[in-house]
Amino acid sequence: MKVAVLLAGFLVVLAGAPATAATGSGAAAGVASTATGKPAYPTEFSLPDGFQPEGIAIGSGDAAYFGSVATGAIYRADLRTGAGRIIEPGPGTPSVGLKIDSRGRLFVAGGDAGDARVVDTRSGKVIATYKLATGPAFVNDVVLTPDAAYFTDSINPVLYVVPFGRGGALPAEAKQVPLSGDITYGDGFNVNGITQSPDGAALLVVQSNTGKLFRVAPKTGVATLVDLGTASLVNGDGMLLEGCTLYVVQNFQNTVTVVELNGRGTSGKVVRGLTDPRFDVPTTVAAHGDRLYLPNARFSTTPTPTTPYTVVAINRR
Repeated sequence: MKVAVLLAGFLVVLAGAPATAATGSGAAAGVASTATGKPAYPTEFSLPDGFQPEGIAIGSGDAAYFGSVATGAIYRADLRTGAGRIIEPGPGTPSVGLKIDSRGRLFVAGGDAGDARVVDTRSGKVIATYKLATGPAFVNDVVLTPDAAYFTDSINPVLYVVPFGRGGALPAEAKQVPLSGDITYGDGFNVNGITQSPDGAALLVVQSNTGKLFRVAPKTGVATLVDLGTASLVNGDGMLLEGCTLYVVQNFQNTVTVVELNGRGTSGKVVRGLTDPRFDVPTTVAAHGDRLYLPNARFSTTPTPTTPYTVVAINRR
């Protein structure tokens, strides 16, 4: 199996191994019951050995979902205990960025396979697959809006769109929206993480190799540089927006950079960086309660079938 990995802003192909058994899963730090008998959510827990995580998605409950870049497997963990299991074995190609909707559908970016798929988290079945690119590509992340799912490509200047029909119905095919305006693609990994703007009228994307943030018109693909002053978001990966607060994971910096945006997302100011000694190249972030959860991708460590991987929870502030 060959696996695409982002290393210092470039695509590197590494040998990977299938993650079939949840070796080490459920091993969690701080797992206990409180005085009221309620579970004390662990601040760190293990994923299967050799899993090679990248994306994370958390829905309205206590379940978190993780994708493997080695096999594409989807792992579901209970945030109350850290225990979990693989619910979908994967297609043998990467699962990268993930998002879950209110219907329990998990949208999965397919990395260098150039595709995306939708997984029913209740049954683990793949309910839709989309071939997004026919040539070299790296479908990296996804955001859900009321109207569509938007996927980024770190190699090609385009957004892939899966428009929703009535009642959230999935279409037969995806569409493409070329990126234009202020953005220019160069060597290495380009557009990576994606989220909505605070006003919901546009999308925000981070360009990993340049450290720039852009506001993108979803219908036209016209990108406008977001004014962050002299701040750089180099190696920017997954992003999370809450109100006007944008959390940007800078993977090799082992930092979550917090940006306060204006209402339209046209400008912002970096207000702080969140770090933790347990970080080992975290890639993306999801929120639950007063915590942020980040999977450690460990891109600086050569993966083996027994390499351990963990998920770290930190306070938002």
